[in-house]
Amino acid sequence: MADFRMPSLGADMEAGTLIKWLKQAGETVKRSDIIAEVDTDKGAIEIEVFEDGVIEEIVAQPGEKVPVGRTLARIRTAGIAPAPAPAPPREAAQVTAATAAGAPAGEPGPPSPRRAGAPPPAHVAASPAARRRATELGLDLRSIAGTGPHGAITLADVEGTAAAAAAPAPAPARQQAMRRAIASAMAKSKREIPHAYVTTTIDMFRAMAWLRAENERRSVGDRLLPAVLLLKAVATAVPDVPEVNGYWLEDRLQPTSTVHLGTAIALRGGGLISPAIHDVGQRDLGALMRGLADLVARARSGALRGSELTDATITVTNLGDQGVDGVLPIIYPPQVAIVGFGRIVERPWVVDGRIEPRPVLNASLSFDHRAVDGHRAGLFLASVDRRLQAPGVL
Repeated sequence: MADFRMPSLGADMEAGTLIKWLKQAGETVKRSDIIAEVDTDKGAIEIEVFEDGVIEEIVAQPGEKVPVGRTLARIRTAGIAPAPAPAPPREAAQVTAATAAGAPAGEPGPPSPRRAGAPPPAHVAASPAARRRATELGLDLRSIAGTGPHGAITLADVEGTAAAAAAPAPAPARQQAMRRAIASAMAKSKREIPHAYVTTTIDMFRAMAWLRAENERRSVGDRLLPAVLLLKAVATAVPDVPEVNGYWLEDRLQPTSTVHLGTAIALRGGGLISPAIHDVGQRDLGALMRGLADLVARARSGALRGSELTDATITVTNLGDQGVDGVLPIIYPPQVAIVGFGRIVERPWVVDGRIEPRPVLNASLSFDHRAVDGHRAGLFLASVDRRLQAPGVL
């Protein structure tokens, strides 16, 4: 049996509110299936399962705020026999008996003796399961509209009311919560990570000339943005300095061979999120452009997956479209490096002893000095530069 737990969807997350289950008890699931939606300060996030099996038990209910690491459901993995079905509770048996005797399905059955500490009976038509669930959630039955026979309140009515109460907060409140979460994460990063920085200026003449020629061959919908060249250059430079790609955990560097590139995306109305594009080094530029466009669209519409918020191994932030010349970004823990790019702008540049106008770009690397030293950080930016001088092989 495996516990499916509330994932940490970022270093600043402490809890999430379960919006709804997309799979139910008894259903078969496969690794990477999306099985639930969770509301966080960053919006509604789809979360995936990491085992093949059958959902044995749903532990958390829609509307519940669940701390990170707490069990949401239990999954019976291959080779494990199903647990015996529990005996039906007394109230459920009473409903069955009442229904068999001809009572409407939504009507309560004969009263059961009141248990010590149980809430007083409410003079509202509701099924025992609905009453029990309303008590668990702290809901007043009188505030719930019933859809059962003769207006009786059903379990579904209670769950629906709870889910509506847990709906995403209005935009201003969500933005404030996101700003608090970002502030907390960034303050923690600056306190705990010994930041160091290197910068360079990259001649983009060859890259931009190649991009113009390449886009002339492509249809309008398939054209590339300069940002795609930058992402691919960062990903392919990682093998030259692998220590920039990984996590600082348990007081040591834990590098990883795959490059899942976190991409800082500004949200409409304010706020920032950095979901990952997976396996960037293995994608061609067309596939990377489509992946970037899809990620931006889903980030701004609140349709990201949990793995996209947790898998980034190194992050890129690009403020060029904001007219910014350069940026020294803050590392997003537990990552150990983040690359910053400014705008591409024409500047006087010395070429073979002559001064020419050239498109240039300021690039920076903020790095965790526990994991990376300045010499190696400089080699990494130099590797990014070399790749942008040969855009045709990216």
